Amino acid sequence: MTTNQSILLAGATGVLGTHITHALTEAGHKVTGLGRGPGNGVQADLMDRDATLRAVDGQHFDTVIHAATALRKAPMRHRDMHATNVLRIEGTAHLIEAARATGARRFVAESMVFGYGYGDHGDHVLTETDAFGPHGTTAELERHIEGMRIKEELTFSAEGLEGIALRFGLFYGPGGTDALLPMLRKRQLPAPADRGRVLPWIDLTDAARAVAAAVDHGRPGQAYNVTDRTPLGFAAHVHAVARQFGQPKPMTVPLWLTKPMSYAHTMMTTTMRVSSAKAERELGWSPAYPSTYDGLAAMAGDR
Repeated sequence: MTTNQSILLAGATGVLGTHITHALTEAGHKVTGLGRGPGNGVQADLMDRDATLRAVDGQHFDTVIHAATALRKAPMRHRDMHATNVLRIEGTAHLIEAARATGARRFVAESMVFGYGYGDHGDHVLTETDAFGPHGTTAELERHIEGMRIKEELTFSAEGLEGIALRFGLFYGPGGTDALLPMLRKRQLPAPADRGRVLPWIDLTDAARAVAAAVDHGRPGQAYNVTDRTPLGFAAHVHAVARQFGQPKPMTVPLWLTKPMSYAHTMMTTTMRVSSAKAERELGWSPAYPSTYDGLAAMAGDR
């Protein structure tokens, strides 16, 4: 793809979107945000197909990026994900129509590693050759996985568009980790012992650089895992945040006590190791922060 592209970014004013805008601008691209708020160059609700198509009428973009979410804070219960699940399906379909209407060639979609399935993956290191979007083991988990599955299917099957999906690990970093600090200060964030369970993580600035790399170097029809190189348990991550930012040590509670926080409990009981070797090889990208310890230290140092 050529440099100095005109890019439409859905979700530009969100936490990840803000970082993506910066990374794309640094790479020489012109970014226009799409969203409901006044900070967007194209104002529209992605869930409103007709309004979205009207908003982009007569405009041209080379690439369209879908990084929109309905989340305003970290999801704790399954129902907290419901609006985002719908957005991943209906909003993606609407944005693909808008991308075609603007003459875009490339469509880059934010995806998540949880699309490989929640639960215990053991010592197996997941790569892009593993099945993505297996049927969820419960009705709620199927709702979450279905959203990720269909979002990717729509992205790869979009006629006339070069579809690319980036499967991110759990986000942390500037604008994301900040939300944990008040909870830690008030000791409102319990941390059950990991007992060997680990999850894949990615600093938000590293994630944004991966998006910029995919715009320029991603292969059409391909998915790329985007995680750092050090899987870490949820409790270990929370303890690291507390240490780095001088917050009280989180309470260690029995795992069963987190069940009312149904979505968080699902994540805490998941074990997942993910390789980003393909992204490093094909996109020319690598994480500036190989572990959350590195990223949190840099974040604290910047303050």
